[in-house]
Amino acid sequence: MSGSSGLFGRSGSSGSSSSLVRRTRTAVASATALAAAAFGLWAGLGGESPAHAAGAVPTPDHVVVVVFENHAYSQVIGSSSAPYLNSLKSGGANLTQSYAETHPSQPNYFALFSGSTQGVTDDSCYTPGFSSAPNLASELIAAGRTWASYNETLPSQGSTTCSSGNYARKHNPWFGFSNVPTSSAKTFAQFPSDYSTLPQVSFVVPNLCSDMHDCSVSTGDTWLKNNLGAYATWAKTHNSLLVVTFDEDNRLSGNRIPTVLYGQPVTAGASSSTTYNHYDLLRTLEDSQGLTTHAGNAASGKDITGIWAS
Repeated sequence: MSGSSGLFGRSGSSGSSSSLVRRTRTAVASATALAAAAFGLWAGLGGESPAHAAGAVPTPDHVVVVVFENHAYSQVIGSSSAPYLNSLKSGGANLTQSYAETHPSQPNYFALFSGSTQGVTDDSCYTPGFSSAPNLASELIAAGRTWASYNETLPSQGSTTCSSGNYARKHNPWFGFSNVPTSSAKTFAQFPSDYSTLPQVSFVVPNLCSDMHDCSVSTGDTWLKNNLGAYATWAKTHNSLLVVTFDEDNRLSGNRIPTVLYGQPVTAGASSSTTYNHYDLLRTLEDSQGLTTHAGNAASGKDITGIWAS
């Protein structure tokens, strides 16, 4: 071993050692950067991952979705008959190209709730629990999250009656699913006054007069203000969201419908001209809850973007 010491020769031993260390550090740093970049790319592209959901839409503490009936965008947005709804538009976000799927009413409710019309093509009274397909409520329940519907003039909690006075089950798709407890369908009288006790996601369905089906736009607008105005105000300071949409148009406007979002997660005065439908709204609701599954056509739907507060 003359002329050497250990693993390195005496001649240039320190220089060789330092060079090896530098090369090793450079290689490790490069590998780390490459791995980080790859992970970031994966997280950004993973459509089913929670990282994607968190990045695309906010995570409100409570979401209330209200569905009105049978009016086109131009009949409501900008109308003097709907001053309250237009105030929500001004203080929240307006989707100018929001569309329903079909006609008549009932298939659209199934589309919004489950990502599919479930073979329903008319407003006839279906057999309760006829489907076990995934839907927003079943996904929320499976994920340990909370859900309820509040149905105006429903005779009693969990009642599966087809109609009663101004109540119509055709606007309440949750009764069609065996994986959604009928007890989660409550009367609107059970809508809490302490909004912090609301489920994480709930639907509110006004009756046939309040929802503008049998009564005027003005009647529905006044009902919204009187019954959910206080929640809207509360949502603005409690990380919560109110979504107001329609099942379908008046059959005269290509099924273009009003959809307005309001609450603390929304940029006031925002507007989006991106084309959205009920499947996209369902996808957005699912992703707002961090769900990793998506029902029916929501799996290929897109999140509503460009309206959220930073």
